[in-house]
Amino acid sequence: MRNEKEMLDVIVNFAKNDDRIRAVYMNGSRTNPNVQKDLFQDYDIVYVVKETASFIEDKTWIDKFGDLLMMQEPDKNDFGRELEIDFNRSYGFLMLFKDGNRIDLHLQIEEVMLEMYGKDKLTLPLMDKDDLLPAIPCPTDIDYHVKKPSKGEYDSYTNNFWWCLQNVAKGIWRDELPYAKLMFEYTTRDSLDKMVTWWIGIQHDFQVSTGKLGKYFKDYLPESYWMMYKDTYSNSDYTNMWESIFVTCELFRILSQDVAAHFHFTYPIEDDKNMTQFLKDVRRLPSNAKEIY
Repeated sequence: MRNEKEMLDVIVNFAKNDDRIRAVYMNGSRTNPNVQKDLFQDYDIVYVVKETASFIEDKTWIDKFGDLLMMQEPDKNDFGRELEIDFNRSYGFLMLFKDGNRIDLHLQIEEVMLEMYGKDKLTLPLMDKDDLLPAIPCPTDIDYHVKKPSKGEYDSYTNNFWWCLQNVAKGIWRDELPYAKLMFEYTTRDSLDKMVTWWIGIQHDFQVSTGKLGKYFKDYLPESYWMMYKDTYSNSDYTNMWESIFVTCELFRILSQDVAAHFHFTYPIEDDKNMTQFLKDVRRLPSNAKEIY
């Protein structure tokens, strides 16, 4: 597997030798001094180009980067939707190579670059033939740090957590597994993860990032909380699902009360008590029941 120096040499040298490419910069975790490098990190690269059409029409240039395992062109994947994307302004190639390296390469004309460059503070210039790239500070992940919640945000997420659990419960009772699982993941977990993020932010004075989709939760949660968080993931067995639901409720309760205390918010204890009892009642409800109470 080619190392970082080898990959960046390939990326930059290709750009140097292609007159269509005028500048190169990199975004993403490889520019972040606070992220430990590993073999699965992508190379998030932007080529500032004179035009995009020739790259799109004849893709043999990709061979210069290595033996391709698979590629995705996300701008043309409309998944049945009619997307209005101007391929003449920008275009992307996501490339996985047989040695395991991945390059997410985006083409931008100068006009687009001037609109986008530096908006992501994890931006590092790699090459500039014409002094096109504006001066920017050194890369920092400050934009990805956990943000403090407003009272409205806190109230919305706590309310949504307890309200939406009724949908999970009725999905289990109806034996509608896909519905129950997806309702849990899209509503319950979303609220839980937001509370986990805020709790971690408090512990670190909001100077850390929990990573995309909470990938650093394990690094920042105490062992006991992390073990509880792991138990919020269940299999397709309804007994296991119910157990995970009540673990989720307990973890949410602990963390959200801590967050409320820190910011002098009010935790909805009555919603908690009422919905917890409702969940217990639905769990005991026979499958042939004609009424809940």
